[in-house]
Amino acid sequence: MTTKNDEARAERLKAALRENLRRRKGQVRGRGEAAERDDSAADAAQPDEPDGPASEAPST
Repeated sequence: MTTKNDEARAERLKAALRENLRRRKGQVRGRGEAAERDDSAADAAQPDEPDGPASEAPST
């Protein structure tokens, strides 16, 4: 048998868990956007190799 206090506690817990999930999803989205910016900056900073990597050079 549940009491009014138990029901109120369950509602508070439900609301807190929902808010926590929203906050965590926002953090993951923020990390994803930051990672994309970091990747773009790293790609722009590295010069292109005209002949490709040395490991792809034909063997003689």
